[in-house]
Amino acid sequence: MEKPVVKCSVANCHYWGQGNNCNADSIMIEIDSHAGKHYDSEFASEFEGHQDQASSAAKTCCHTFKAKAK
Repeated sequence: MEKPVVKCSVANCHYWGQGNNCNADSIMIEIDSHAGKHYDSEFASEFEGHQDQASSAAKTCCHTFKAKAK
C-alpha cells in the first residue's frame, strides 16, 4: 500500500522533508482539546475506536511532531 502524501510546514520537526512533506511512517492527529495529552510513539490499543469530531481542520493538531536534533 502506498503511503499518502502528508504536507507539513513545521520545518523544525524531525520528520519534515523537502517540499514540506512529512516523512513519518505513521502520524497521530488529535483535536485541540486533547493537545496536552501525551501519546507514545507506538499508539496503544486503548485508543482504537477513540473518536472525536473537529469542527474544522484548524481545530486539529499533530502529535507526531518530534524536534530535529541540533
